[in-house]
Amino acid sequence: MQLTQCIKRAAQVDRHGIATIFAERQHTWPDFVARVSRLAGALRSLGVAQGDRVAMLALNSDRYLEYYFAIPWAGAVVVPMNIRWSPAENAYSLNDSGARVMIIDDAFVAMVPKILAEATVDTLIYAGDGEPPQGMLSYEALIADNAPAADAERVGEDLAGIFYTGGTTGFPKGVMLPHRGLWSSGVAIAHHLELSAGARYLHAAPMFHLADGAMSMACCVVGAGHVMISAFSPQAVLEATSAHRPTHLLLVPTMVKMVIDDPGLAAADLSSVQRVLYGASPMPEGVLLEAFEKLPNCGWLQAYGQTELSPVATVMPPEYHVLEGPLAGKLRSAGRAAVCCEVEIVDEAGNVLPRGEVGEVSVRGPNTMLGYWNKPEETAATLIDGWVRTGDGAYMDEDGFIFIMDRFKDMIISGGENIFSAEVESALSKHPAVSECAVVGIPSEKWGEAVHAIVVPAEGTEATEADLIAHCRELIAHYKCPRSVEFRSDPLPLSGAGKVLKRELRAPFWEGRERDVN
Repeated sequence: MQLTQCIKRAAQVDRHGIATIFAERQHTWPDFVARVSRLAGALRSLGVAQGDRVAMLALNSDRYLEYYFAIPWAGAVVVPMNIRWSPAENAYSLNDSGARVMIIDDAFVAMVPKILAEATVDTLIYAGDGEPPQGMLSYEALIADNAPAADAERVGEDLAGIFYTGGTTGFPKGVMLPHRGLWSSGVAIAHHLELSAGARYLHAAPMFHLADGAMSMACCVVGAGHVMISAFSPQAVLEATSAHRPTHLLLVPTMVKMVIDDPGLAAADLSSVQRVLYGASPMPEGVLLEAFEKLPNCGWLQAYGQTELSPVATVMPPEYHVLEGPLAGKLRSAGRAAVCCEVEIVDEAGNVLPRGEVGEVSVRGPNTMLGYWNKPEETAATLIDGWVRTGDGAYMDEDGFIFIMDRFKDMIISGGENIFSAEVESALSKHPAVSECAVVGIPSEKWGEAVHAIVVPAEGTEATEADLIAHCRELIAHYKCPRSVEFRSDPLPLSGAGKVLKRELRAPFWEGRERDVN
């Protein structure tokens, strides 16, 4: 369970195989491993020691994949930074993780002064193609000027990465994932996708995101090739697929909808695509049926999980993506336990519930996290006797398929991104016109769920919906901000313990639906 093992094997058994394609650059597996080892050597020369954290804020590229392997090669820990976060949020992740080295590309250079106003970073490495800005080191020069380093051979329980996710207290949490976690999720995905060395994966989802990270690892486990586009757009996906012939794609449901609705789909050559993996948020059944019709030669797989699980828990393979026959009837499910995983549905005390009863999804396996970085209380509440309590309400049918019905955590999933209500409420509460507020998820045809704020104005103040949304955009990522604001004069409903009864606030929006989440 050592992350770097697979790329060394790929370089040994496939000397001429293409590891990465990005823009005009291509690298074979031996080239890729040489660059990884030289970048690791450069980091060590800069003082990066065993267990140190190295952050990266960048769009997709071949250099991002090199980062994922060079950091553990050097004995350090990756901290992938969310490209959609505000400077303040990314500064928080730097300070919280203690990362003193940050790799950054052209897309985010302008953000550096705002980040450095709140965070301490000793070394900035520029991963763009031009001359590095003042005060930054050149990524390519570091690789060219440093000798290869010996692999630190971090393995198993060793910390591989800190991946930030939303927080229930208004602050993001750093999920600590070990080598065994990322390795086992990669093996599981490789198995379920039937990946082989001849496969080629298109990185269309952002590479900082662990969904793409699991696919990256799966491909490296078998020595499959990687094609990167810098950022998702339906046009970029169609063009890259026609030009570079990937066999496998990963798309969140919103991306699937945008691709199948794009006018260029009919003219694009997608004949190379064998499998499309989707996940990160539930897939609307209507979108899936339309995708079946427009891409009839693809096999579809769904994966469900969360960051705390590296991230895979369940998988629904292509044979269950059917509308009739003995395997039909599972499209609304999240699939069954992935290889390497155990999945149970439990009550509050952790007792396993009978099939068909709704409880909390609980997962155990080598893919589980070590805990939350510097948050022992939250770790103890989530990681119990080796089982990760996901916070998702679901039932298991007689065939072992999981059907998600609700979320016990106060979380919204919009366009594949997890949004914790507490973060949005914390931002709203800082506006002087807000006396009370609550944030809930409401149905959205485009995004699955949309962030909706319910606000009780402070006496003698005035603020519009636009005012509050603009205020939030200064503090948190745009995708977390409310898409609608409802003003109320009456106090928000409270439980006997003084907590806002969000189920009551959400109920009118979800009335008449089979489940309380999309």
